[in-house]
Amino acid sequence: MQEVSQKKGNWWALLPILVFLVVYMGFSLIFNNFNAMSVVVAFLIAILVACFQNRKLKFDDKLSVMAKGFADKNIVTMILIFLAAGVFAGTLGRESAKAVANLFLSFIPAKYSALVLFIVSCFVSTAMGTSCGTITVIAPIGLELAVATGSPLPIIVGSIIGGAMFGDNLSFISDTTIAATSTQGCKMKDKFKENFFIALPAALLTIVILVIFALTSNVETSYIPDKINLWLLIPYVLVLVGGIAGINVFVVLITGIVSAIIINLALGTELLTIITNMGKGASGMFEVILVTMLVSMLSALMREYGGFDALLSGIKKVFKGKVGGQLGISLLVSVMDVATANNTVAIVTAAPIAKTISEEYGITNTKTASLLDIFGSVVQGIIPYGAQVMAAVSATWVSAGAIIPFLFYPYLLALSAIAFMFIPSKKK
Repeated sequence: MQEVSQKKGNWWALLPILVFLVVYMGFSLIFNNFNAMSVVVAFLIAILVACFQNRKLKFDDKLSVMAKGFADKNIVTMILIFLAAGVFAGTLGRESAKAVANLFLSFIPAKYSALVLFIVSCFVSTAMGTSCGTITVIAPIGLELAVATGSPLPIIVGSIIGGAMFGDNLSFISDTTIAATSTQGCKMKDKFKENFFIALPAALLTIVILVIFALTSNVETSYIPDKINLWLLIPYVLVLVGGIAGINVFVVLITGIVSAIIINLALGTELLTIITNMGKGASGMFEVILVTMLVSMLSALMREYGGFDALLSGIKKVFKGKVGGQLGISLLVSVMDVATANNTVAIVTAAPIAKTISEEYGITNTKTASLLDIFGSVVQGIIPYGAQVMAAVSATWVSAGAIIPFLFYPYLLALSAIAFMFIPSKKK
């Protein structure tokens, strides 16, 4: 994954990814359900097509190429982190995140509910590493708050989704962060620093917009949150602080898991329940891991056939200079996310090509990882058929069309990222 291919470009080598997009998007649109066609099955079909290509290469040799694509240190590391992050999330459960939300809601007037829920979602998603998990936990609280106070539900839900995408993009245990940094060969701490200064202006502008909304609203009703158990916050704080401090991600996750087990036992949770939840958390990562394996194998074949060289040549003709290269990477992962409605899959699929583009244009690996994660999160947060919007709709009964105009943070994040493309990175 770290070598720049010198083979002659071959556009036909990209046929498998086109087949994947047609199969996945086609069945999803036919049945009006983006869960109708499994991403795993669609990638298996694409790999089958790739195996029928390039008859000059024997089938056994193709298997060797796929094995080399999977047997990459970054891929193995990514899979192990996925499993550890899943165990951590499963051990904690939803009550911890709800405690975070209620803690913040204890100190604010009702008219600032959208603002506070945005901040709460930012914190929870950064600690949990999952946008869907954050929305699933916080959205029902937002609905209850809107009903009790009369606050407009669409802007509350839009704020929750925006905050959830903030952490999904920045968290050290987010699968998108893991995928972006692992595939580009950079440290999470370095990517966080690069990414944070892009996300910060977008978050601050979102806060300004929500403050203006609060000051102009007529909501006066108060809200009484549930009882708060502060002990449940400790694992999140440990993971967040450890990640920011740059401690090895495995050490951070193990610390979070051990602390979560101890606290759950102290609070009276049965050991069998804890063990079961750990297994469920790990199982929740199986599809992402399987897709990672399949994408690495498919990417290896397309690279071997010259597909990446053809794509790189095409990007070079359209996009010029470092800014153009960054735009090319951003467009690439955005298109992949529109097609797959899964930003982790989009990042893993686009990553090998993005790696080649970054080497060709002299873009730092941290900048590349940041762009992959940012634009994957931006698109994932605004597409109406994405898991995030669908989870919010399911939890609050508000329509996707009503939410989309109030997704301030994803829109501002995209604008901030484009602006930062014109600022050169300090490290080569």
